[in-house]
Amino acid sequence: MSKPVVLVVGAGPAGLAAAAELRRLGIPATLLERCDVVACAWRQRYDRLRLNTCRWTSKLPNTPYPRRTELFPSRDEVVSYLTNYATQNQLDIRFGICLERIDPASDGWMLHTSRGEQAARHVVIATGHQHTPLIPEWPGSERYTGHLVHSAYYRNSRDLRDADVLVVGPGSSGMEIAYDAAEGGARRVWISVRTPPNITLRQSGGLPGDLSARVLMRLPAPTADRLAHLVQRLAIGDLSKWGLRPPTEGVFARNQREGKVPTTVDKEVIHAIKAGRIEIVAAVQSFDVDAVLLADGTRLAPGAIIAATGYSTGLEPLVGHLNVLDKRGVPRVHGGPAVAPGLRFIGYKPTAGQIGDLGREARRVAEGIRNDASWRVTSS
Repeated sequence: MSKPVVLVVGAGPAGLAAAAELRRLGIPATLLERCDVVACAWRQRYDRLRLNTCRWTSKLPNTPYPRRTELFPSRDEVVSYLTNYATQNQLDIRFGICLERIDPASDGWMLHTSRGEQAARHVVIATGHQHTPLIPEWPGSERYTGHLVHSAYYRNSRDLRDADVLVVGPGSSGMEIAYDAAEGGARRVWISVRTPPNITLRQSGGLPGDLSARVLMRLPAPTADRLAHLVQRLAIGDLSKWGLRPPTEGVFARNQREGKVPTTVDKEVIHAIKAGRIEIVAAVQSFDVDAVLLADGTRLAPGAIIAATGYSTGLEPLVGHLNVLDKRGVPRVHGGPAVAPGLRFIGYKPTAGQIGDLGREARRVAEGIRNDASWRVTSS
């Protein structure tokens, strides 16, 4: 029995794009997905989620969004788009298979999965850089008896009416969840900030913010940061009096150093901060049984804490023993080239226009495998 030529792990936008591009080049590929549907992670995000990038820059190769899609597609529109993309491209997807580890084999790779071992000559890992929710190990958090949940599990503000809510982390999700809580009738909403964020508007002057960001990304980081700072001051202003000091590092410099993208919000979020509906407070320092102690000595007793504290790639158990990850758990080589013969990673670089960039990465992956004559060889 012939083994698959290429196994693609993860049926999110990166994996779907890679499999579709491989199929376009006539290379057989099978997708392994741990859930029972495509775009599983997207289906689990909070209700009011929209892309921070517009539909023009957020499409996969050869497949525009339907005509009536919002300028910034909603969660449900993205899910529908990806579901239709998988169907239209007739992708071979095996659901309910969880990858546990990858090891080298004599003629490729051996994947240890929840359904046994599976060999392949080429493997493309596309499980995403926002894979595993992370909550810091704050001192005392193990004895905290209040409600603490990662933002990955937040859905809506239905249970937050008249509650005091602390959101930890001023990233895009943290800001938007805080606004959702305030709009939903929370009594007080705080955002705990450790590092002042670079804030950009989702839309400014009638234009999507990611369009200008893509232009600036082509410039040297210091030049791009100066221009971005000017735009921020004109569009948002100085938020220091509301607790958000200007960051010491620019958008593009930080992206190059840490792979961090700016906090992207709508103007309504900025207005809510200036109106005091969302209050900025110091970083979380420790927990007590029923309270949170902040770095400035403030003690809060919120009814709910939502930790918008980021994700890890979750790749360590799978490939950590292969010496292909950096200290942040990100593949040392990704986006197209092989990090080891027959092993590629796609979707691990946060950018302005993430889904659209995944399409370009998928093309590089498919072309790289096509140029490797070994893809034509299968073993019995």
